[in-house]
Amino acid sequence: MKLHELKPAEGSRKKRNRVGRGTSSGNGKTSGRGQKGQKARSGGGVRLGFEGGQTPLFQTLPKRGFTNINRKEYSIINLDTLNRFEESSEVTPALLVEQGIIKNEKSGIKVLARGKVDRKLTVKAHKFSQAAKEAIEAAGGTTEVI
Repeated sequence: MKLHELKPAEGSRKKRNRVGRGTSSGNGKTSGRGQKGQKARSGGGVRLGFEGGQTPLFQTLPKRGFTNINRKEYSIINLDTLNRFEESSEVTPALLVEQGIIKNEKSGIKVLARGKVDRKLTVKAHKFSQAAKEAIEAAGGTTEVI
């Protein structure tokens, strides 16, 4: 096959239907909207979930749960991520944001124990899992809760 022989697959390209362009087009006059009524009007139609005045399904179902306004969401860091830093450096939330490891602090940073840390680091975070704390201290580092 050569470049000049390329052409799209059969039926892959379909012409756009131009409505309101005369009766012979098949979609002239009312443009396929029928005669009068809400759906024939400009900007007409019903909103999502509207059932013609009958109580919509989403209103008939009971409400469940609530949103806790005091909820705290933590940015998660794993131990294998901490290996990026040099030996005996201090890892802080500001440094993590600056390095682009996390986008923002949210309510704080939580360190979890996935992977292994093989450097002596001082890690400052808002929360540590028990296993992560033990792993950092086993590597000779220290943990500090902010």
